[in-house]
Amino acid sequence: MAATRGQRIGIWTIAIFMLVGSVGSFVAIVLANGNQQSDQDRAKVAYAEYQAEAKVYQTKVDAQGAELSKKYFDTFNQFASRPAAFDAAGVTELKTNDIIVGTGDDITADSSFTAYYIGWNPTGKVFDGSINAEGTALKAPFTVKPGSVIEGWSKGAVGMKVSGIRELTIPSNLAYKDQAKGEDIPANTPLKFIVMIIPTPETIPQPQPSAKLIEYYNKGLIK
Repeated sequence: MAATRGQRIGIWTIAIFMLVGSVGSFVAIVLANGNQQSDQDRAKVAYAEYQAEAKVYQTKVDAQGAELSKKYFDTFNQFASRPAAFDAAGVTELKTNDIIVGTGDDITADSSFTAYYIGWNPTGKVFDGSINAEGTALKAPFTVKPGSVIEGWSKGAVGMKVSGIRELTIPSNLAYKDQAKGEDIPANTPLKFIVMIIPTPETIPQPQPSAKLIEYYNKGLIK
């Protein structure tokens, strides 16, 4: 049976709506894919810019570290052979021994300061320090802020002057207490350090990821 004119108009209307809906869905998919690709491209650009800034920062840090090493290595390296075995049972309180009295500002309990150091355990094993593995240069100096180090360091540095060198003998209750720190520092181990405080060098601003870069990372566009 032939459709009436009204039926034909209804059929065409439905067909047009279906076509428009399909085209709209297709366009939405294309736009979504396009936006995603654009976000990926922008994420790559933002990440590359951040990497470039980080590379410049690291180059400046390395150059500063090399300059400081050149200046202080000979003085500090004199104490590379100082670590030796000591009687752990005999270390019951914090002891300090000024090897070189500094000429700079006094260190207080509230001071932030910059230091080179050598740390060893009762067997004489150096577990960490500022001299590189080859014994030819100093690593970047260590920045100490109040509360950021073991109690023996915080208390032991008080009274030093910048440019001074001090030996610290630290009982376990002012070190890592009953917490082991790897094979070289078992629980309840007293420690010794040589600490050399230097003038704090110029701060090199560290690049921070932008909010957009963090957003791209959270979206999984940067891995």
